[in-house]
Amino acid sequence: MAPHLNIVPSMFVLLLLFISASKVQSDAFDVVAKFGAKADGKTDLSKPFLDDWKEACASVTPSTVVIPKGTYLLSKGTIQAPADPSAFKDPNWVRFYSVENFKMFGGGIFDGQGSIAYEKNTYENHITSKDSKLFHINVFACKNITLERLKIEAPDESPNTDGIHMGKSEGVNIIASDIKTGDDCISIGDGTKNMVIKEITCGPGHGISIGSLGKFQNEEPVEGIKISNCTITNTSNGARIKTWPGEHGGAVSEIHFEDITMNNVSSPILIDQQYCPWNKCKKNEESKVKLSNISFKNIRGTSALPEAIKFICSGSSPCQNVELADIDIKHNGADPATSQCLNVKPITSGKLNPIPCSGPVPKTPSATA
Repeated sequence: MAPHLNIVPSMFVLLLLFISASKVQSDAFDVVAKFGAKADGKTDLSKPFLDDWKEACASVTPSTVVIPKGTYLLSKGTIQAPADPSAFKDPNWVRFYSVENFKMFGGGIFDGQGSIAYEKNTYENHITSKDSKLFHINVFACKNITLERLKIEAPDESPNTDGIHMGKSEGVNIIASDIKTGDDCISIGDGTKNMVIKEITCGPGHGISIGSLGKFQNEEPVEGIKISNCTITNTSNGARIKTWPGEHGGAVSEIHFEDITMNNVSSPILIDQQYCPWNKCKKNEESKVKLSNISFKNIRGTSALPEAIKFICSGSSPCQNVELADIDIKHNGADPATSQCLNVKPITSGKLNPIPCSGPVPKTPSATA
């Protein structure tokens, strides 16, 4: 069978607005009711979908392509965004919002055509997302989603092009995907719970990050995140947790990085509670985000800088129960790899290279993104 895209129970909504099947409005274009698509998992959705897409795009009012609940077959192809950012009347191009039990796979491409936006810093199983203008995929307020065999591509100098970002979501699985981008390969925002990330190839980019957190009021806890069997190459960070200094609190717990290979990563293992990109923070403030029950196990490879491990925890709320086990990271230079610790006493076991807490700790906020 040819490569295909399956959309299973829930709703697949494209373009500018999100609505439910029970609330279809006059500016909604229903691919089944109007264009004869069949939700049998066998009949190709391509022609009804493209006809629906074209008519929605030709509308003089904001429009929504609606695919009701069901299982659909969509042949391999490319969905291409307008190259001109001014063509967007909404910050989202393709949006999945408040969906449950969702799985999407196939062989198609979402091409954001973002190269024109990079210089201007404009915001904007088996799917490709290419050259997004901002985040490639943003999962918000969703439950029980599996993203598998994704391919995400953007130049390493492209700003804010996180591969996959999520927040306020539960039961998300990201599996067997290749992410090359200009920011975090995967970033995990507040309110994310019970998430599995495995078999990810990441790089270039900024690694796999929890956060940033603590910048805004009333952020929800992040808990129950497992990242395993990943390879991270030529990135600025590897396995990272980042929180802002300042007055806003929060909590991060049960975060586990395991079986990860680092290749020439500048900061392979990093807890940064002085995260302050572009130095836009109040001086001499500690992070109020509480970090606990965090582990880094069986992580090996090479570091581009001597500081292979950095644990920079908050002075007002030190990190609790941080574990290092079976770590072997060598510096790609003449100097040996080192480990830095501030306001934390890691629990250690197994072979450990570098020796935990063997280097000096920077006293100024981290200025890199």
